[in-house]
Amino acid sequence: MMPFYGRVDHFEAAVESVLAQTDPDWRLVVIDDHYPSPEAGRWLLDIGDPRIEYVRHESNVGINRNFQESVERSTADWVVVFGCDDVMHPGFVARIRTLVEAHPDAAMLHPGVRIIDEDGSPVRTLVDTAKGWYRPSSAGTVVLTGEDLAVSVTRGNWMNFPAVAWNGPMLRATGFRAGYDVVQDLALVIDLCTSGGSLVIDPVVTFDYRRHSASVSSWKAADGSRFIEERAFFLELAERYRTIGWPRAARAARTHLSSRINALTRVPSALSVRDTASARSLLRHTFTTGG
Repeated sequence: MMPFYGRVDHFEAAVESVLAQTDPDWRLVVIDDHYPSPEAGRWLLDIGDPRIEYVRHESNVGINRNFQESVERSTADWVVVFGCDDVMHPGFVARIRTLVEAHPDAAMLHPGVRIIDEDGSPVRTLVDTAKGWYRPSSAGTVVLTGEDLAVSVTRGNWMNFPAVAWNGPMLRATGFRAGYDVVQDLALVIDLCTSGGSLVIDPVVTFDYRRHSASVSSWKAADGSRFIEERAFFLELAERYRTIGWPRAARAARTHLSSRINALTRVPSALSVRDTASARSLLRHTFTTGG
């Protein structure tokens, strides 16, 4: 499932990476959220592959609603909500199939991921270096469940959401929470976790995640608005964890350290353009924790 709104060249690279899969047993559904140019849709339909379906909205419905529609339109046992600017390696589907065979009851499968920039070159950003501190590492697959999983993703949301293969029935039964534009992916992971779902982490790199300034999370981080959403979410999450008896996870949510560090790294950029309002918002988030 591919919610689309963005650069056409990135979109074409994403689609071509699906067409290049060594395992041909896939279906691609592109949901165009009324991108101003119809060029992408025409290019996609010209491919003429019966495994591809194209849907275009009559008006823009926004990122949260488009992602939820991707969930609702999915039918497969395993689903990827694929970023329209990301790239699958040719063996991605085959590797996911192998992981499914080994972990058929998992809720989420997270493959190894490489970070690329706007031009497709491998890159290592400060954000991704920080995420690496929180992601469990192993020569083989790692399975996380329960409070261990909650603590891991709450301390630092290291997951690359567009690369994740989701258990289709579990995904459709849970869905995205309304009202979130930045933490909707983390909220979904937590909802699956607290209902008993497990996460399988695979070290084999089969996916390229594109990091660039045009993303929703990037521009919302720049003006500080993403952290308003994050703070409210973490405070709610801390109470939720406390209620179900997960004290370590509740402490991680109250502290939300990686989110605060991320905000602090954005302050120099805000000050460099004399955006004092954003700088104050970022500093407020940096030095404020939950009760």
